Amino acid sequence: MKKVLAILTVIALTLMLFAGCGSTAPKETAKIKVGASVTPHAEILKYANDLLKEKGYELEIIEYTDYVQPNLALESGELDANYFQHLPYLENFNEERNTGLVSVAAVHYEPLGLYPGKVKTIAELQDGAQIAVPNDVTNEARALLLLENQGLIKIREDAGLKATVKDIVENPKNLKILEIEAAQLPRSLQDVDMAVINGNYAMQAGLNAATDALAKEEKDSLAAKTYANIIAVKKGNEGDKGVKALVEVMNGAEVKKFIEDTYKGTVVPMN
Repeated sequence: MKKVLAILTVIALTLMLFAGCGSTAPKETAKIKVGASVTPHAEILKYANDLLKEKGYELEIIEYTDYVQPNLALESGELDANYFQHLPYLENFNEERNTGLVSVAAVHYEPLGLYPGKVKTIAELQDGAQIAVPNDVTNEARALLLLENQGLIKIREDAGLKATVKDIVENPKNLKILEIEAAQLPRSLQDVDMAVINGNYAMQAGLNAATDALAKEEKDSLAAKTYANIIAVKKGNEGDKGVKALVEVMNGAEVKKFIEDTYKGTVVPMN
């Protein structure tokens, strides 16, 4: 009888051991499909992926080179989220395409900067100096607001983020504002006294708003808050657990430090 009890005890202990081993097996991770622009969005997501795995999720990052397909893919359900755009673009897209996409988080902004060309300091700008700005409505307004913040011009009060050169009401130095396609601004820098350049194009040209610009959009500026790059989802999916985990990580301290250390002022975290 004692021998039988001993055998049963060994069997029970063995079963408990196997059960214990099974309980420590890694859990399967759930996939989150996110569409993103290559730089810096996909790069930031790749870093965030390791942090998300600790929460039981893994990113599948789909890279896009245009601004239309990632929203169409999100609307159709091919993506769970996307990360490449700011809220005004999303709202305009919804209106034009009759889509139902919403923002769940603002992650970063890419500051416009005023860069020196022929003239190296703002104080040295002479009467009639040429300053190049982006020629698209959104970024031209941001550029003009940046110039206004430096005391170079004054814009009509109600113009805001729709301002154009026609809204300049004071121009004490008679500055000549040249409207140039945003992508061409870095190449034009040597031909003008100064230029206001978008963050992404400045980055591609090896310029850094934090170290090379004479002035830049600050985090508390209207433009930075309005044009922060967001994580978007289809309306109704805001409460999805995977989406919430993604937002938590992307707005967390580790991703913030990664952005600061990697981009050194060309990309600025909002939190």
